[in-house]
Amino acid sequence: MYKTKKKVLVTGCAGFIGFHLCQRLLNSNQYNVYGLDNLNSYYDIKLKKDRLRILKKNKKFNFFKINITKKTELKKNFDKCKYDVVINLAAQAGVRHSIEYPETYVENNIIGFFNILEASKKINLKHLIFASTSSVYGSSNSFPLKESENTDAPLSFYAATKKTNEVLAYSYANIFKLPCTGLRFFTVY
Repeated sequence: MYKTKKKVLVTGCAGFIGFHLCQRLLNSNQYNVYGLDNLNSYYDIKLKKDRLRILKKNKKFNFFKINITKKTELKKNFDKCKYDVVINLAAQAGVRHSIEYPETYVENNIIGFFNILEASKKINLKHLIFASTSSVYGSSNSFPLKESENTDAPLSFYAATKKTNEVLAYSYANIFKLPCTGLRFFTVY
């Protein structure tokens, strides 16, 4: 019996984690993979474009240059593609950078994530997986850290935006029954 492959969107697909995740999903031959990235200059744009060239060699990969802060454009994309799973890795990273440019973090990490939640809710998404950070643990001195540890006192603006994502996702999961899973990444590479 023919089974349609799930449509998986990876936001931040040109970043380090997003690129490798897209490759893994494509190599599994179980998914149609869609990538979304705004190709901002926080990291090397040439490197991002090189990664996209590699991904685009696979016919099961479709790329959209969209900024998640652009609600209308994002919603149109979700409405058209009707994703089954969204893996949100798009964010403005950097603890130190967040101190100098807090508005960039509110726009990208909070407003952008809110836009993804809203667009996901409207297409009856099966699962939203999103990147959080170990920075939400603040100054915890207990190691190894446990998921149940207090995260109510983030020490950086970046961590505060990611904690906000976790709280928003929790609310959407409860109010709208949108399945959400947050991944608290520690230092990657």
